[in-house]
Amino acid sequence: MPITRTHTDTYANPHPGGARAALTPEALALIDLVARRGSFAAAARELGRVPSALTYSVRKLEEALDVLLFDRSSRVAKLTPAGIALLEDGRRLLDDMDRLASRVKRVATGWEAQLTIALDSIVMQRTVQELIEDFYRHRLDDGTCPQTALQIRVETLAGTWDALASGNADLVIGATTDVPTPPGVSMLPLGEVPFVFAVAPHHPLASATGPISDASLRDQRMVVLADSTARPNAVSVGILPGQPVLTVPTLQFKLDAQLRGLGCGFLPEPVARPFSETGRLVIKETERQPRFARACYAWRAAERNRPLGRAMQWWLTRLASPTTRAALLEPPASATGTGVETLPKRSRHR
Repeated sequence: MPITRTHTDTYANPHPGGARAALTPEALALIDLVARRGSFAAAARELGRVPSALTYSVRKLEEALDVLLFDRSSRVAKLTPAGIALLEDGRRLLDDMDRLASRVKRVATGWEAQLTIALDSIVMQRTVQELIEDFYRHRLDDGTCPQTALQIRVETLAGTWDALASGNADLVIGATTDVPTPPGVSMLPLGEVPFVFAVAPHHPLASATGPISDASLRDQRMVVLADSTARPNAVSVGILPGQPVLTVPTLQFKLDAQLRGLGCGFLPEPVARPFSETGRLVIKETERQPRFARACYAWRAAERNRPLGRAMQWWLTRLASPTTRAALLEPPASATGTGVETLPKRSRHR
């Protein structure tokens, strides 16, 4: 029966038993896709189907739930409040299903269906890519490669720990030990990264003599890297009260901004070094104490009924190598930047 009611229409569901059967993973994924693409036509193109087929599927779901999920008064597929609620909870259900599938496969084969690794922005992307390449070249006893799907995400400061604590990451690499460690987590040191204060040669502070005081820094714009945490009580690091700031989303963006003289700021020494050696950055001393980031790698501890999967064991074995740990924090001699992308949010800065 076609739906013709308005948003304010309410009445009893004539088929209450069909709601559970209608809420399939495919239906939830379809709602998610239409919402992300903004139209049934765009979603249909991505799936290789005709729009009418998607429209029909959504209407059948609306009938089973006795709600309207999309406002069809315009060409844009806009979710109704009920649709938003279904989408939010549906995404959580799909994530739970993925985790369940991963656990079942891990129990059966020892290999996770998916392993999510969160990197702090100071970690060298090139080294991680080399590790991924080695992982997929790894041969199992039957001669095949691991079928575990790797998902890599990049976080900053407390956001790295948040990803692990929330279950959005299985392993974190480069997390700072300055942030409280979530419970139930195993952690090992990765290394220590010194930070240096760097400015472009044409920056006003480039010609300063002697250590730069806070009074001299206060009037200069500081380029800061946004934290990816969603915590409302996040703090800022290295910024003076009232100091102008330029907040940027990635470490590469921060580096580029300082190379252009858009501001000053602290950079990981391995990142700043090649530009200092070629004269594109000037390293200056400040009156502040030298800064160091103590990095680690961490994972959720194994439980009696949930042992570590073989993919996790492979990564932990590689991370146990001092050579690997050093390469994750130190770029090769030919590198001129990290190229690492971050997932920015606001409020806490490095």
